[in-house]
Amino acid sequence: MRKIKAAIFISGRGSNMMALVEAAKAPDFPAEFVLVVSNDPHASGLEWAAAHGLKTFALDHKPYGKDREAHERLIDAELRGNGVEFICLAGYMRVLTPWLVQQWEGKMINIHPALLPDFKGLHTHERALEAGVIEHGATVHWVSSGVDEGEIIAQARVPVLEGDTADMLATRVLAEEHRLYAQAVRQVLAEKFLTKM
Repeated sequence: MRKIKAAIFISGRGSNMMALVEAAKAPDFPAEFVLVVSNDPHASGLEWAAAHGLKTFALDHKPYGKDREAHERLIDAELRGNGVEFICLAGYMRVLTPWLVQQWEGKMINIHPALLPDFKGLHTHERALEAGVIEHGATVHWVSSGVDEGEIIAQARVPVLEGDTADMLATRVLAEEHRLYAQAVRQVLAEKFLTKM
């Protein structure tokens, strides 16, 4: 079975990256992660990735100021130089430009810690508690030019419990994220890529 060459984008510790890399050890997992990309050279997940034999590419976005596309063109060149065919955003804290989204349209997915279309953007757990919802969760979706607006691929739900803090809720959601993201990658690659070969 041919495995799709994939990249993971992170900005922090990369716990979803770790879960994907662990899932990819299964012989029947349809992706091989060949590159971990970060906009923060100090992201702790980079150390973990390197220690697990993954190639990393860190390109600090700060020197590029408002020229986000210049930053992304260098990332895009690195992706193509490594034969990347598919991208998983896993806690990448940069809004992508329409240019990069267009380059990878239909080949880039993201995991978001909320049940989209509710609670797009940041601080999702705090906002869910403030809104008084009884259910929260995570969503894997296609990346589009609108923030957290792409077509939904899969969701996982967790109940909001009495006395929950944002941290408590985040911990339960994160456990579901780790399971959901690997499952969604399997689903997407089986449907969109491997059936065409």
